[in-house]
Amino acid sequence: MELRTLRFFVAVAEEGSFTRAAARLVVAQPAVSQQIRSLERELGERLFDRTSRSVRLTEAGRTLLPLAARTLAAADALTAEFASRTALLTGTLSLGTVDGVEHTSLPGILGTFHHRYPGVTVHLVEGRSAELMTRVDEGTLDAAVVALPPRPPAPHMRTETLLRDEIVAVVPPDSPLASRTRVPVELLAGRTLVSYGPDSGLRPWLDRAFQSAGVDFTVRYATNDVALHVALVQAGIGVALSVRTHQAVQGTRLVTTLPLDPPVTYEKALLWRTEPAPSRPLRAFLALLGAARGEDAQAGVAPRQVVGDK
Repeated sequence: MELRTLRFFVAVAEEGSFTRAAARLVVAQPAVSQQIRSLERELGERLFDRTSRSVRLTEAGRTLLPLAARTLAAADALTAEFASRTALLTGTLSLGTVDGVEHTSLPGILGTFHHRYPGVTVHLVEGRSAELMTRVDEGTLDAAVVALPPRPPAPHMRTETLLRDEIVAVVPPDSPLASRTRVPVELLAGRTLVSYGPDSGLRPWLDRAFQSAGVDFTVRYATNDVALHVALVQAGIGVALSVRTHQAVQGTRLVTTLPLDPPVTYEKALLWRTEPAPSRPLRAFLALLGAARGEDAQAGVAPRQVVGDK
């Protein structure tokens, strides 16, 4: 059993699709199918139930997934450890960051990276998701943590989800909407809306939700400052559409938060280029990220929640 085969299996399991797994691994789909069939023959059991619409793990597949994740994490950790022993890694790692990354696993991984590779200078660049994605594509940043847009990234881009969250309606406690359990997007038609500016990585998700509901989406008070969202709601100006887990929303009882219907969810992820090949500092960082992800999967830890985005 080869590590490469296990990586193919984990990719299909996590993506829920042979096509998406092939794109993630930057290989042809038949190669993925061949590796999975080979692994199933070797183990003597089917690992996936396949239909025309879905790919789901069998009982055997669910048993194998944490074992495979643990094995790959150990292999990545071993590679990273001996890379640091055999050569003093130097250079610069340039990472783009949006608001809220301090509440993700990124600081912890950077802490490990710093102690293991003290010769690497880490350059952190703050910005908006769209501009950071462009800089990664142009090669002026090694990678960036961004709010992923509704459409998938280019084939030469790879992403690793760090956390998930949703956008909710923020209203005063005495608002007629506050008595509801969810707020249909249609009910927001004609209301004064407070939300993110056009440069925010979250605006495409809101644009799509309102367009799907057939409702005009006009933000009267546009700002990426969620604390200001809350203050404007408290001032009686209107309804804010904000990230659910932002501390400004969670840290007060003076407003009520309600999920939208349908939900408006998004992912924040690390994004980097696969072509040309990542630099040595980025490869070392990605190995640590993979090891941390494997440890979380082994412990049954869910991805951490998003806090904010700009």
